[in-house]
Amino acid sequence: MSVLVVGFTVRNVDLLARLNTLVGDYQIAILSPLEPQDPDIVIAAINEDTLAQFPYREPVDRGFLADMLTAIAAQHPRAVGLDILLDTPSDPDKDAKLRKVLSGLSVPIAVSYVTRSSVVTDDQRKFLDAFVPAKDRAYATLATDNHDIARWIEPGETNPSGAYIPTFPRALAHKIGVETPNERLKIVWHGQPSPNEPAFREYPMLPVLLPFYQAQNLFRGKIVLIGSDLSLTDRHKTPFDVLTSKDRGEMPGIVIQAHALSQLLNHKPRQEVGGFVNFLIALACAGIGALLGWINRPLGLRIGLAAGFVTLFVIFGWGFLFYYSGKMIGIIVPTLSLALSLWATESITGLEARRQREFIQGAFSRYVSPKVVDQLVKDPDKLALEGERRIMSFIFTDIANFTTMSEGIDGRELQLIVNEYLEGMTACVQKYDGMVDKFIGDAVMAIFNAPLDDPDHAQKAVECALAMDRFTLQFGLEQKAKGIPFGITRIGVHTGPAVIGNFGSSTKFNYTAQGDTVNTASRLEGLNKHFGTHISVSDATKQLCHGIVFRPIAAVILKGKTRAVEVWEPMQPDYPRHEFLQRYAVAFEKLKAEDPVAKEMFAALHAELPGDPCVALHHERLEAGETGIAVTQTEK
Repeated sequence: MSVLVVGFTVRNVDLLARLNTLVGDYQIAILSPLEPQDPDIVIAAINEDTLAQFPYREPVDRGFLADMLTAIAAQHPRAVGLDILLDTPSDPDKDAKLRKVLSGLSVPIAVSYVTRSSVVTDDQRKFLDAFVPAKDRAYATLATDNHDIARWIEPGETNPSGAYIPTFPRALAHKIGVETPNERLKIVWHGQPSPNEPAFREYPMLPVLLPFYQAQNLFRGKIVLIGSDLSLTDRHKTPFDVLTSKDRGEMPGIVIQAHALSQLLNHKPRQEVGGFVNFLIALACAGIGALLGWINRPLGLRIGLAAGFVTLFVIFGWGFLFYYSGKMIGIIVPTLSLALSLWATESITGLEARRQREFIQGAFSRYVSPKVVDQLVKDPDKLALEGERRIMSFIFTDIANFTTMSEGIDGRELQLIVNEYLEGMTACVQKYDGMVDKFIGDAVMAIFNAPLDDPDHAQKAVECALAMDRFTLQFGLEQKAKGIPFGITRIGVHTGPAVIGNFGSSTKFNYTAQGDTVNTASRLEGLNKHFGTHISVSDATKQLCHGIVFRPIAAVILKGKTRAVEVWEPMQPDYPRHEFLQRYAVAFEKLKAEDPVAKEMFAALHAELPGDPCVALHHERLEAGETGIAVTQTEK
């Protein structure tokens, strides 16, 4: 059905019909093979140099035409074709001379003749009838398409008196005894010997050259076509006009007649393979399109396969087949048939897939980065139950004293506050291409680098944590202004390997991550309560970041671990105390080296900024007699 629809549309929609024609024209212009000059046909060209020999351009000097015909006939050519319309009188003596030569010429001749009122007047036609013998008349009008491109060899026409007159190339073929099919034929263009050499040998006709041509006997045994080769007169568009230079794209009428005559004399077969064969090709392409629409693979892959098939089809069917065999097959109808079948099959079989995509968008779009949602929509297999081990960055958050606050707030009001808070936290995660894995009461777990690969996942996780901190501080101030004791948000960030996938049953599952890395991120969040900080970042994450200012907090042996984890605090981009941070870093290095001077340095820092949590932590530790940077994970 798609083949019939496309075929009808291409034939009846002008834009598609024109596109179909242009594709064929490009095929002819680009892929026509090189071919030796036709040995039987030569052109005697009346050009600008010829006309410069006479006092007037039109009509062509009839005395010269008579001399030229006589000189050519003396060389015993096979036939002569005169493609110059003798429809107006000129010098009476010269007219009489040419008329006498035409009537008594010793070789077969065909002379251009027309009867159409759009070309000649009644008086001109009467002059033609008197000038050109009936037996030598040949219709010279070229058959063109709607865009004035010469395309066909017509069989001929019946004149008003009822006499049948063949077209110019057919008349010449008949003159030398070559029979031609009585039907319209599409021109099969003769190839050129080289890009800069014409398909037919051409001789300029000048009075001074006629004796030379006769002495050389250049026209013996040839079919000589006499016509004009002028820059502005009797030139016609051809299929070569789509690509090549104007000199070849627009040919003189006599050259087009030479192409047509060569086709008839050499019995060149039709280039088109025929409607039935084209129908079968289009039907096969439609079948391939239907198959690609039916198979259960990502749409992008199927479109890519379709594009690949069309590319091969064009290369081998449109290119190699024409170049090596001269056969032309349709391209537009098969290609559109494939596309239409793919689309139709996809529309029918893709209903369930669309429902699945709608489910994914509805279930994930509020919690997952839009990039992740797009990937899941394009390839739902990403949600398969089997897990995948990869390096990821994790964020865990928790609100301090949330239980105490919630006990003093109405349930409906608490719901509104928490939803607004979680909406802001989700926006921060999505801004940095992360995924909100789950909400656990007021707590948030977010994952970066899943399921899409993101080489900057650690950087984005820390930037997200800083954005969360800014948001929650502002949100807390707004709630406190309303009399609601909203606590600070503690954030932990860690990077490492974990298994990501859908954990659960086939009817109920969660897309989440499992592994020790996840537990470490959760414990880092809890360390903030001990340190008095808002954000704790592991050294594994910190090492993957660039452009973010960190300061060391401590080295902590987490529960279940034997090696200490270095913990860092990222500083907000607008943090004003850079000189203070530098002195803190020096004091921390002394503390790490267990240098006694660290105690004095932290005492001085504490006196300067008693509210700094990291300074207060180590000042208290040193005052209590502790040394080094290792601390234990205990409740404060």
